[in-house]
Amino acid sequence: MKLEQLPIELTVHSAPSPNDALTDAKQTKYGRLKMLAIWLVCAAPVIASYFTFYVIKPSATTSYGDIISPPKIIPPLSALAIDKNPVQLTSLKGQWLFISVAGGDCNAACEQHLFLQRQIRESLGKDKDRLDWVWIVNDGANVKEALKPALQAATVLQVTPSDLSQWLQPAAGKQLSDHLYLVDPMGNWMMRFNTSTDNETAKKIKKDVERVLRASASWDKAGR
Repeated sequence: MKLEQLPIELTVHSAPSPNDALTDAKQTKYGRLKMLAIWLVCAAPVIASYFTFYVIKPSATTSYGDIISPPKIIPPLSALAIDKNPVQLTSLKGQWLFISVAGGDCNAACEQHLFLQRQIRESLGKDKDRLDWVWIVNDGANVKEALKPALQAATVLQVTPSDLSQWLQPAAGKQLSDHLYLVDPMGNWMMRFNTSTDNETAKKIKKDVERVLRASASWDKAGR
């Protein structure tokens, strides 16, 4: 039995015209502009708050802390938690950080800083969960056992001085332990506070912390 021979049909496609190429280019450009517009709408609150702090800088009469400009991003360094487990510093991102630095023996000034951090954080009310209380131990010493019960709400990390110097720095003529430091949820160190035992200093620091939390309220929420 002979197989029927079927005719082979050939389809001829015409070459794309210049108009087709122009249409595709316009559609691609439109798509990119649309994506850029969406990104700008989502990023607008973040851009606005950063513009306020880094371009329209608060004057000395309204801001107590030193504004770090440009801010310094948290480096990809390793630390040790209080239980000696390794921790990446970058894991702290996602929350505002309120940081003090001192040796593990924690002298009177260190204890005052820890107390001040805790009191300011607690006084923030519903916003306190947006701010992490952090103590960085920079001498490799173990934290005193007597202090541990009071540090239940704190994040305690051991970081070597050489590593820490890649990120936080004291004011001229000062030591790291002389200050408190404020870091934004993206890991940018943005403010440094001189500390004192008087209530007026505590009020000024709290006012600055409240200001940045208020400025970032539209885009920053509690939790990582």
